[in-house]
Amino acid sequence: MNTRSVNSSAGLKRRGFLGTAAAAAAASTLPDWFVEECHGQQEQKPTTPVTNDLRIALIGCGGRGRGIAADAARFGKLVALCDVDEQQITTAKAKWPDATAEKDFRRVIDRDDIDVIVCGTVDHWHALVSIAAMRAGKDVYCEKPLTLTIDEGKHIVRAQQATGRILQTGSQQRSDRRFRLACELVRNGRIGELEHIDVFLPSGRREGPFAKSPVPAGFDWDFWQGPTPSVDYVKERTHVTFRYWWDYSGGTMTDWGAHHNDIALWAMGLDRSGPISVHGQSLVQMIPDGFTAASEYKVEYKYANGVTHLCQSTPANAWNGAVLDPNGQQHGVRFRGKDGWIWVTRGAIEASDPELLTTPLASDAIRLYASDDHMANFFDAVQTRKPPICDAEIGHRSASVCHLGVISMRLGKPLQWNPETEQFDDAQANQWLSREMRSPWSLT
Repeated sequence: MNTRSVNSSAGLKRRGFLGTAAAAAAASTLPDWFVEECHGQQEQKPTTPVTNDLRIALIGCGGRGRGIAADAARFGKLVALCDVDEQQITTAKAKWPDATAEKDFRRVIDRDDIDVIVCGTVDHWHALVSIAAMRAGKDVYCEKPLTLTIDEGKHIVRAQQATGRILQTGSQQRSDRRFRLACELVRNGRIGELEHIDVFLPSGRREGPFAKSPVPAGFDWDFWQGPTPSVDYVKERTHVTFRYWWDYSGGTMTDWGAHHNDIALWAMGLDRSGPISVHGQSLVQMIPDGFTAASEYKVEYKYANGVTHLCQSTPANAWNGAVLDPNGQQHGVRFRGKDGWIWVTRGAIEASDPELLTTPLASDAIRLYASDDHMANFFDAVQTRKPPICDAEIGHRSASVCHLGVISMRLGKPLQWNPETEQFDDAQANQWLSREMRSPWSLT
């Protein structure tokens, strides 16, 4: 894409958000000025030698776990595999035959010959695994959402601060140039004063009822449940569909919300803070004895800076002008300011006026942490001991904004939130900041 030589946004022609469709221009490819800037950043950045002698363990060997482990294996050797499901171990061993296999993650964490833990477990194990690993002197790459509860996030942050270990949250959109460009433009007032953010997430699944069945051979159902309530085995509670149960996750509100709401916070510079109010609503009645996490919902947030933020589930093509991902599902983030809007999703960035994107930022503009490879950024942090792009505090806050929405929709009422004390002004709501863990599991 060709661009004009413009040194600042001062001369931009402004069009209102409600301009004609002809005025709205798509720019799915990155503008030349930003690509050149990214190349310059790469050339100026010191290259950390990749030693390839780091020893890596994967805890949680499902499809996502194997994927991130393969990514991590570019920077070290995968020496250990851990899962409570023997079938997952078998599948992972086919890829890494020399790695040892364990069922109990504590045996892996206690080993002296492991430097890095890759946590690809289901959500309700993230905090326990990450905290134990850091206390054992390991650096951690943990999938998002980082936590199941807000209290878990506080414990993770304290553990990271106490141990000095590196923790990278798997919110890889922070290492995507389109999302960084959108956030930099918003931070620098490219769309004028920011007024509102729309976050669109895929709807969840509304199915059931489900029948209990015998536990599959080689699958330790009790260990898989871990700190959560003990219930009869239902296959839909496990593997990919675990995320549609409140016991183990927060539906797409936390699964995809941890990605897109993270970008909303980043653009506002509030990624170590949060909103001051939340009002979440479940829009459908879930089927008895089926998935429990709300499949359709909307959550309204307000921030101390006056910005409002609506996070809602939506089917494909729900918003006219939306960009669809390769699976045909529309989701992403739209920033609306006094002078226009910017929409960003994976693989595309659009604006109400093409010049909002194609006009370079000034040389003294705000620049955000630049990473083009999320896993490489983690291993660079492991070797340099510099913070990664999505550290423990950021991962905690990104998950927290999603948990706030879940708490509000489950209680069925709006709530006031103090992002400094991380407390509600409602005693009932504060009881939902943590969950009782089944013995013998504990965060302390």
